[in-house]
Amino acid sequence: MNFTAKDVSDLRAQTGIGMMECKKALTEANGDKEEAIKILREKGLAVAEKKASRIAAEGVVDILAKDDVVAIVEVNSETDFVAKNETFKAFVKGILETILAEKPADVDALLAAKFTGTEDTVDAVLKDKTFQIGEKLSLRRFEIVEGLTSTYVHGGGTIGVVVKGESDIADKEAVKAVLKNVALQIAAMNPKYLDKDSVPAAALEEEKAILLAQIDNDEKNANKPEAVKEKMIIGKIGKFYDTNCLLEQEYVKEDKMKVGEYVASEAKALGGSIKVTGFIRYEKGEGIEKREDNFAEEIAKLTQKQ
Repeated sequence: MNFTAKDVSDLRAQTGIGMMECKKALTEANGDKEEAIKILREKGLAVAEKKASRIAAEGVVDILAKDDVVAIVEVNSETDFVAKNETFKAFVKGILETILAEKPADVDALLAAKFTGTEDTVDAVLKDKTFQIGEKLSLRRFEIVEGLTSTYVHGGGTIGVVVKGESDIADKEAVKAVLKNVALQIAAMNPKYLDKDSVPAAALEEEKAILLAQIDNDEKNANKPEAVKEKMIIGKIGKFYDTNCLLEQEYVKEDKMKVGEYVASEAKALGGSIKVTGFIRYEKGEGIEKREDNFAEEIAKLTQKQ
């Protein structure tokens, strides 16, 4: 054997991969540590390809801000257990650092970029981590926001929110505190749009069609004149705005005022104006089909005697 136990330990410390895998790689590499690392990376690629068809719907949403630039990202794993792993969390932070440094245009550009502090691409590091952690990992989406912002991450990464605003108030920290409360609102109430003007015409027409169908299916209202039905729809559309538009929602900390009224009130108290101009809300795994089986069953299948 052309290597010692310390060599195995050093390789494990450098790669984060288990002792047995490191020992096998060093054996295959005749004790050459650099060659062993290459072998481990190649194995990582094979493992990543093998796991590519598996569903990764857990993971985290995380945010990093530097100066006036903010990055938000969602990175998925197969289990919540891995999402709480410190190696996984550090990997996600590294991705955020890379996003802020490289400002890639999309996920493909991010995967092709050099992972911060290394000569490897993000894609290569992703494959390494897939092998190291033992689950499929997926870099799903990210966005970059510049300017006056406030952020909030809920539940250790289940939901992430970035709120963007404009203000003529000199005390930017006070403004950010107001925007922070708006971010908490967004996390809790999940608005689809900023305000009434942000609702697409197609979405509004679809909602009106649904409301008209509900009226026509109600025996008490079905035979009412069209003009009456139209007034009923207008009233119900108001409730649609109150539910789906951020600035029209009841403010969670003071339900006697709307979010827009809260922002205006705080701005007045600070002696200026604050305008919420947009927001991003990521919820971990939203829209991803969850796997129906579970790992306990999978392990049981693997351990069954043939």
